[in-house]
Amino acid sequence: MRQLVMMVFLGLGCLGLAQAETCPDLLNFSAQKLHSKETVEFCQAYQGKVILAVNTASQCGFTPQFKGLEALYQKYKGHNFVILGFPSADFHQEFADEQKTSEVCYYNYGVTFPMFKASAVRGDDANVFFKKLAKQSGTTPKWNFYKYLIDTQGKVVASFASPTTPEDQELNQKIESLLK
Repeated sequence: MRQLVMMVFLGLGCLGLAQAETCPDLLNFSAQKLHSKETVEFCQAYQGKVILAVNTASQCGFTPQFKGLEALYQKYKGHNFVILGFPSADFHQEFADEQKTSEVCYYNYGVTFPMFKASAVRGDDANVFFKKLAKQSGTTPKWNFYKYLIDTQGKVVASFASPTTPEDQELNQKIESLLK
């Protein structure tokens, strides 16, 4: 019996190692949730999902896109899709106070998709996730609400400029094709 338990334990350990080895490099990242002490391990939480990563700002002309992003998330979240929001003050339109940022996201716009603590999304100070997005796509965010669409293998398949709304037909078609 003891040998059987040991074999099961070792087998599960190898399974965990195999999963870690297959996690796309892009998702080897962790981030603290917005206005929370919870840290999310991206490999654990988002591996195998279609991801739309968006750098956001609370005081931008594009901030109303939160409403459309939330509708997009609700439309596809049951189909292996997630939106990841990254507040950033890189364009000087994000509050320094995390409480104010969370109020805009959660209370003003009813955001339920994962939002993370504010961080840089371009330049030398960019968080590792956005550095990897820039390297894969060949582009950094030009402004707030820049969007990267990532397939289930952790590869950036498209990027969309800030004026591209969550309702955009091309964006939705690309998401739907990745979910098939």
